[in-house]
Amino acid sequence: MGALAFLIAERVGLIILLAFILVNIRPFRRLLLDATPANLFKLALIFSAFAIISNLLGIEIDPDNHIMRETILWHVTPGYSVANVRILAVTVAGIVGGPGVGGLTGLVAGTHRMMQESWATDAWFYIVSSTLIGILSGMLYRKNRRRFVVMPPWQGFLISLVMESIQMVFVGLFSPTHLKLVNFIALPMIVISSTGTAFFLMILSLYFRQEVDTRAVQTRSVMKLAVKTLPAFRHGLQAESAKQVASLILEYTDFDAVGIGNNEKTLAFVGAGSDHHYHDMPKVDVPRFAKQALQYRQTQLAYNTAQIGCRDDHCPLQAGMAIPLTLGSRVLGVLTLYFKENWQLTPVEIQTGEGLGEILATQIVLGEKERQTGLLRDAELKSLQAQISPHFFFNSINTIIAISRFDSEKARFLLRELSTFFRSNLLGANQSKIPLKQEEAHVKAYLNLEQTRFPDKYDVEFYSSVDDQVLVPPFAIQVLVENAIHHAFGNRKTGNIINIWITKSGKYLEIRVADNGEGIDQAVIGKLGKEKIASEQGSGTAMQNLNARLKGLYGDSAKMQIVTGKTGTSISLLIPYAQTRQDLNTEGASI
Repeated sequence: MGALAFLIAERVGLIILLAFILVNIRPFRRLLLDATPANLFKLALIFSAFAIISNLLGIEIDPDNHIMRETILWHVTPGYSVANVRILAVTVAGIVGGPGVGGLTGLVAGTHRMMQESWATDAWFYIVSSTLIGILSGMLYRKNRRRFVVMPPWQGFLISLVMESIQMVFVGLFSPTHLKLVNFIALPMIVISSTGTAFFLMILSLYFRQEVDTRAVQTRSVMKLAVKTLPAFRHGLQAESAKQVASLILEYTDFDAVGIGNNEKTLAFVGAGSDHHYHDMPKVDVPRFAKQALQYRQTQLAYNTAQIGCRDDHCPLQAGMAIPLTLGSRVLGVLTLYFKENWQLTPVEIQTGEGLGEILATQIVLGEKERQTGLLRDAELKSLQAQISPHFFFNSINTIIAISRFDSEKARFLLRELSTFFRSNLLGANQSKIPLKQEEAHVKAYLNLEQTRFPDKYDVEFYSSVDDQVLVPPFAIQVLVENAIHHAFGNRKTGNIINIWITKSGKYLEIRVADNGEGIDQAVIGKLGKEKIASEQGSGTAMQNLNARLKGLYGDSAKMQIVTGKTGTSISLLIPYAQTRQDLNTEGASI
């Protein structure tokens, strides 16, 4: 029995070695990860080959239980028996692939074993026992099957003990040598084959653990990539943003080339093959599998250059996937990911690519919505700005006409000021924020024109302790000054003072316009800047527009404060302090 145990262990070792080699072949690993009917059938064929090899490496035993040494057992001598590890292959087939794979493997294994017996009628039980064992082992595992999880080796050992014992029952009941043979071969076959099954599952478990670790690394990379690519599509899917994202994907993943296109052409391509895959590539030259991804709205896999459909015969890219960027019923574009070697296109890489496609599609849609929101907000701001002071033009023209009759130099000066005023209006209508220097010139042009109409009526002082390049909303100061001029002083002709302060208060810029006028009615003070006001002095539209612009530009970071009384009114605007566009972004303002 010791010699038999050694020979069986030798056969099991060979099967384990073949299993180790097989697990390191990527196509076989794809079969384990993607349980489609076609892949399950391929698994059954592979394990059937293992079972046939086990039969061929069987150990022939004569009727007196003497071991007959042969290298390959093509045929069994009549009256002789065989000890082999066929059931190991059948059991693992069921554990890995389920009842279908196990049953088919068992059927092939049992049929081949009967063929070794020259189709002897008393060998039929090999077919029944092997098929039954394959189905049972598959059913036992199928109950707890999960992705990237293989049955623990100790469980496989126990199941194999049961399956080998079932085989021994069949041998004891139907073999010509009956119990004598079972007593000789049962213990070494059951124990060693079960140990081999445990080792086989241990190899698979190690591989799956590596797959999980690889998936975890890929997930972390994708998450980092998602953060990096998030700002790129803020203006939708465009050539510049596509190139930026493609470069980031190439940097953070193992792909050899990355392409991004819309429904019409290639917007960006980086990596290997850039000499003939290029930006602005027309649709006629786009690889065939990318067109198919757009057409069928499904990921297209290519394992050779022919499947990719590149028009260049010397293309270094041998495998890839084309992932349609879809969200709901919309097809936004296509992401193409390539490898130089087809073995690199693994299930993990495929799932990584599809995950990237989903992330990019979402980012593109969010970017488009943000862009549309910005355009709508910008249009609303321009509409509000256009409403601020069109009536001022006619009064100014009439004043200049009157002045030109007796002071042509003053008239020319006022024309320049009017030009400055309306030039600032035009620039302000196209910008959401301008330098303080530009706003100050606008206000002074307005005051020069207004004070010419009403000489000595207003005394205006302008105080600023900040850089004249600090950014402010256009018309912010002008609206407050105009409001004071028109509504603060009633019919008072002289002694009307307006002070303008521009200061920095912590992280905020404070714009304060104060007057010594009659104050604001307490009945309307809470409504000013928030809604239109029905009063004899005005409707409050200008202040409402100004407040709407501030909220549109800064959100809750902007504040309008009004203090009023019998000695005058002070209106302050608090906005985030920013000297440059970069400062604006860090302060949280958006446009």
